[in-house]
Amino acid sequence: MALLEVEDLVVQFYTENGVVRAVDGISYEIRAGETLGLVGESGAGKSVASLALLRLIESPGEIVSGEIRFRGRNVLELSADELRALRGDEIAMVFQDAGAALNPVYTVGEQIAEAIRAHEAVTDETARDRAIDLLERVGIPDPAARYSDYPHEFSGGMQQRAVIAMALSCDPALLVCDEPTTGLDVTVQAGLLELLADLARESETAIQLVTHDLGVVAELCDRVLVQYAGEIVERAPIEELYYDPKHPYTVGLLASVPRVGDGRERLTTIPGTTPDLVDPPTGCRFHPRCPYAEDVCAKHHPELVETESGAPDDGDFETHAAACLEYTGDLEDGLDYEVQVRDGANGDRHERTTSGDPR
Repeated sequence: MALLEVEDLVVQFYTENGVVRAVDGISYEIRAGETLGLVGESGAGKSVASLALLRLIESPGEIVSGEIRFRGRNVLELSADELRALRGDEIAMVFQDAGAALNPVYTVGEQIAEAIRAHEAVTDETARDRAIDLLERVGIPDPAARYSDYPHEFSGGMQQRAVIAMALSCDPALLVCDEPTTGLDVTVQAGLLELLADLARESETAIQLVTHDLGVVAELCDRVLVQYAGEIVERAPIEELYYDPKHPYTVGLLASVPRVGDGRERLTTIPGTTPDLVDPPTGCRFHPRCPYAEDVCAKHHPELVETESGAPDDGDFETHAAACLEYTGDLEDGLDYEVQVRDGANGDRHERTTSGDPR
């Protein structure tokens, strides 16, 4: 049974220019102990989908429809008290901007201790001791002394570690990380990724990782969802996504990743920009940027289907699904693309060329 089930989630924002469908009917599941990556360009709706899990969408936004079931309970039907008990206890969130997530007038340690006291009946001394243990667990040096430091006395990487410590304070079953390594140097990023991997392995905490960095996804995730213009366009186990991508958008994302020694003078780019979600393109939302688009792509909206059989996606965890008319047999010319990958065993590069039907 899935720990988290999201079904046909729709989130809209009401603006002067019209209604923005930032998340438009997405469905997915996360198992206990699994790390799921949610990737895509800025504006794809990744962060909005994550905030919706804890009903953190603020005006002018609104969760219009769908279900978010955590351990069988629909989060959208919880009372204010039930929701308050869920946040930080069973589901915790690591926000993108750690500096903004920390209160500047309280010490870092006290903010972590407060999160513990909010959900558990413990003494101040016990909460303090646990906060110090958490700071040590996330790699803060001399945690007993740093407990009394204010956020501005922490570096950016240490602030992010403190936010992770706060999120872990009540041993949540699900940790939602919204671009936790953005703006950090590569050394700090590597340390945080190692920390998250250790957490998933040691405590069986499920992680939903929102990022635009495909390298981070490869390092941490078990499965990946590729999101474009508010919709899920591909879902796959991590190795299948990298070695055998099925959606043209995913192929474009992978082709744009720099690789040491690949000989390219320029990186491949996806032409155009993400669409206006007030008035998205008809048919496939990616078709104005897709090098394989045909006339039918502007007329018919592709549903997420299993790529091997062309059957409707049944929601099974391990199936590889994509939202492209190629897999319903509606494209005449099919897809023709190259993907450069690395062998998992020895790191050697090779190219996979797929012509016509990628199945």
